[in-house]
Amino acid sequence: MSRESPTLDQTAPKKSPPLGGRFVGAASNYIDERTSVSGLLKELSRKVFPDHWSFMLGEIALWAFVVVFISGTFLTFFFQASMVPTHYTGAYAPMRGMEMTAAFDSALRISFDIRGGLLVRQIHHWAALVFVAGIGLHMLRVFFTGAFRKPRELNWVIGFILFILAMAEGFTGYSLPDDLLSGNGLRIIDGMIKGLPLIGTWTSFMLFGGEFPGTDIIGRLYTLHILILPMLVIALIVVHLMLMIINKHTQFAGPGRTNDNVVGYPMMPVYAAKMGGFFFIVFGVIVVLGTFFQILPFWIYGPYDPSPISAGTQPDWYIGFADGALRLAPPNWDVVMFDRTWSFGIIVPVVVMGLFIVTVAIYPFLEAWITGDKREHHIAERPRNAATRTAIGVAGMIFYAVLWAAASSDLIATHFMLTMEGVIHSLQALLLIGPLSGYFVTKRICIALQKKDREIVLHGFESGRIVRLPGGEFVEVHQPVDEYDRWKLIDVESYEPLVVRPNAKGRIPWTENVRSAVSRWFFEDRLVPLTQADIDAADAHGGHGHQEELAEGGPTAEVAGSGNAEGRQD
Repeated sequence: MSRESPTLDQTAPKKSPPLGGRFVGAASNYIDERTSVSGLLKELSRKVFPDHWSFMLGEIALWAFVVVFISGTFLTFFFQASMVPTHYTGAYAPMRGMEMTAAFDSALRISFDIRGGLLVRQIHHWAALVFVAGIGLHMLRVFFTGAFRKPRELNWVIGFILFILAMAEGFTGYSLPDDLLSGNGLRIIDGMIKGLPLIGTWTSFMLFGGEFPGTDIIGRLYTLHILILPMLVIALIVVHLMLMIINKHTQFAGPGRTNDNVVGYPMMPVYAAKMGGFFFIVFGVIVVLGTFFQILPFWIYGPYDPSPISAGTQPDWYIGFADGALRLAPPNWDVVMFDRTWSFGIIVPVVVMGLFIVTVAIYPFLEAWITGDKREHHIAERPRNAATRTAIGVAGMIFYAVLWAAASSDLIATHFMLTMEGVIHSLQALLLIGPLSGYFVTKRICIALQKKDREIVLHGFESGRIVRLPGGEFVEVHQPVDEYDRWKLIDVESYEPLVVRPNAKGRIPWTENVRSAVSRWFFEDRLVPLTQADIDAADAHGGHGHQEELAEGGPTAEVAGSGNAEGRQD
């Protein structure tokens, strides 16, 4: 009996993986057996993310923070957070020999003595501005699309706290060079704190370590800037992203898109590759800004000195609303009561800003209480379909914008050759009239757009083709909308004002009466959404309406044409 000859595969020795591959594999197995991280990665890779440009606003904020972290790490090796006086001996000749603090001296050396230091400092500053702007725009997208509703109320609060922390992070960094600009900003903060009754003086003493400017305010701000605030921001970003994955991502209405089904791209490998590419785009844009657009040339202002001050010393844009609120407060609001001076010119702006901030933070809970809506929502609303909410958002934006503009009241007056009093009085009036006007105008626009959407669904959109009927009438042929556009146009949720009901004791509490009144205001002028019967009837009419009349008139009934239908009819 002959034996079969061995094949090539049987005789060839098996190749073992390289040493590096074996080490990585063994390490991966070791970690996975003790953490089960492979299951987590597998679950994350199956997560689906919808593809819409507005969802990238949050990623801009995320990647801008990464740039802030990287560039800030470089700067910490060279910056000295000390207010010890010294004399400058660096490369910037105009200030050579001038007395200044060690913080200002090290900031100058970073900008003029360290290779690439000025570029990195400007990248750091621009990235911080983009970070705050990205969070703000992301929150506006979430607000106007109703993406804060259940189950994402907590994520809204976390995102808003991130916005506040980002502003605090930016302000502490803005104050570190100890130049004239940042010193004036700190002086304003010190005045605001001291204007608070009962606790103001002690709070200022605790923060500054004595009478302004204190002896170690730069060191304390530096600790906040590089340690405490970044740790809080990183922790909240992690929680924010975890909640986003747990609660699923919102998406806009469309075929196959429901509260239980997300249509988009999986995390691995598609969305991860897009996120990586987007990071380099954001990084590149920030580097271009830092390269070609100068920001905060603090050497022009010089070191902080309480005696000089000049017009045009503005804070960074995101903190301007606080300065503007102080400028719009009427003068002579100081009242002496109980042997104390009450500076209402400071107290009232602080209280108004505090109420504004708290209202924005808890708005998801306020709207849920007003509407009585306890359902989960994973489909983002079009802003026009929530007219009252959109109007409230526009009113809030105008309120913030007026305060922001007031921070530059001196520049407005000098550049446009106006009186300071005229600018202040105009902005004071606009602070009251602007939000109200914006609310009513926005709400009417939203309702008008809803009516337009209803007309498009029922009658189709204008095609530009004009036909003449047998009776001599000229009409425009309307073309029906496709399935995707129809989904978008008819995705309107139906809500009604809350009905007041007595409690177990047969009484109606006053709180319920208030809630019912606010609910009626919230849903006033609403449009009843289209039913499926209305849509079916519109389809039947569109399929058999003008076509039958054209068929009766024959080929000569049609007049070829395009362009503006209204012009044709005129």
